[in-house]
Amino acid sequence: MKTSLKYYTIKYLIMILLLIIAVWAGLFYAYILDEVHDNVDDGLRDRKIQIIKAVYLNPQLLKNNEFGFNEFKINPIKAGDYQNKSRLYNKMYYMEYDDKDQPYRVLEADFIDQFKGHQRLVIRTSTVEEDELIYDLTTALIVLYILLVISIVAVNGYLLNKAMRPFYQILDKLKKYQFGIPFSQEKQSYKITEFEELNVEINEMIERNELVFYQQKQFIENASHELQTPLAIVINKIDLMIQNDDLDKKNLNFLTEVKNDLRRMVGLNKSLLMLSRIENSQFNKTSDVDFNRRITQLVQNYEDFIAFKKVEVSIIEKGKFVADFNQDLADILLSNLLKNAVKYNHQEGILNIIVENNRITFQNSGSAEPLDKSRIFNRFYKQGSDHTSTGLGLSIIKTIIKQYPGWDINYEYGDQMHYFILTKNNVH
Repeated sequence: MKTSLKYYTIKYLIMILLLIIAVWAGLFYAYILDEVHDNVDDGLRDRKIQIIKAVYLNPQLLKNNEFGFNEFKINPIKAGDYQNKSRLYNKMYYMEYDDKDQPYRVLEADFIDQFKGHQRLVIRTSTVEEDELIYDLTTALIVLYILLVISIVAVNGYLLNKAMRPFYQILDKLKKYQFGIPFSQEKQSYKITEFEELNVEINEMIERNELVFYQQKQFIENASHELQTPLAIVINKIDLMIQNDDLDKKNLNFLTEVKNDLRRMVGLNKSLLMLSRIENSQFNKTSDVDFNRRITQLVQNYEDFIAFKKVEVSIIEKGKFVADFNQDLADILLSNLLKNAVKYNHQEGILNIIVENNRITFQNSGSAEPLDKSRIFNRFYKQGSDHTSTGLGLSIIKTIIKQYPGWDINYEYGDQMHYFILTKNNVH
C-alpha cells in the first residue's frame, strides 16, 4: 500500500527511536540498579567494620547469636570454615509484621575475636525500599519513554509538514497543468534550496514542453491542410475524367475505385487530425451540455442517412443526461456513436437510444456475432470486411472519454443486439 512521504518517514523514525530509546532505557536502568546495589553494599561493609570494632570494645556482643533490632548476629565457627573474603548475596526472610517473606541483602564476614576465637558475622538489611525505588524508577522510565516518542513524532510531523509545504505547492501546480493551457508564471521563491531548484527545473521543463507541443500542433495542422488541398484537387480531376464520354466501362470503374480510395484518405486524414487535437487537449472549454437535446438534433441531421438504411430509430428518455462537457466533443462523440449504430445495422434494422440520468445506451441490431471487446476501441480495428471505414470512429470515442475522469464507454452483446453504453460519474 502506498503512503505519503511524511508517514513513510515517521514510520521508520518511530521504529528507529523505539530501538534506540529502548537500548538507552535498558542501559540507564542497569546503571541505576548497579548504583543502588553499590550503595547498599557499601553501607553493609561500613557496618561490618563498626560492629567488629564494637566487639573488641564490648565482648558481650559475641553473645548476639540471633538477628535483633540491630539486624546482625555473630556465631562461632571452626577454624577450617574460616574465610578471609566477605560474601554478599540476596536472601528472603520471614517478617512477622506483614506475615510474609521479604527480600534482604546479606553480608557474611569471618573474623578472629580478641580471644583468638573464629567468629562469623552476618549482617542483613531490608531491600523493600530498594525494590520500591526500582519500581518507581521503571515506571518513570516507561512514562518518559512514551512521552519522548510522542513528542519527537509530533515535532517531526509538524516540521515535516512545514518543510514539505513548498513540495505540495509544486505538486499541485503539476496536477493542474495541462498542455496548451497557460499556467501561472508568477515567480515563487522557497527557503529550501532543493525545492527552489526543483521549482525552477519544472518551470523550464513546462516551457520546453509547451514549445514542443506548439510546434507539433502546428506541424499536424499544416500537414493536414497541405494534404487536404491536393487530395481535393485530385478528386475533382477524377470527377472531370469520369464525366468524359470516351471512357470505357473498365476505366470508369478503375477511376471510381481510385476516387473512393482518395475519399477514404480524406476521411482518414480528418480523423487522425481530430485524434491528435483531442489528445493534445485542444478542446478545453466546457459548459453544461444537454445530451438529450443533442441526440434529438443529431438524429434529425442524419435523417437522410438513416432513411437510406431504413433503420427505425427510437429515442427513449428515462432521465435527463446533462454534464459539464465540451460542446464540440459532445457532438463528435454522439455523432460517431449514431453513425456507427446506423452504418453497421441491417437494412430496415432497429436502433434504440436509451437516455438515463447517468447513462446513454445505443442498442442496435446488426451482425449476428459479437464484436471483439478487447479490440473494438483500438485504432484501425474494422468491423467485418468494410473497406470504406477508417477504423478510427470508435477510437475517437474512447479518446474523448479518456479526457473526462469518471466517464466510461463499454460494449455488450445480447439477444442479437449490440450495446454501446456511455456512463458518467454523478459529479456535474
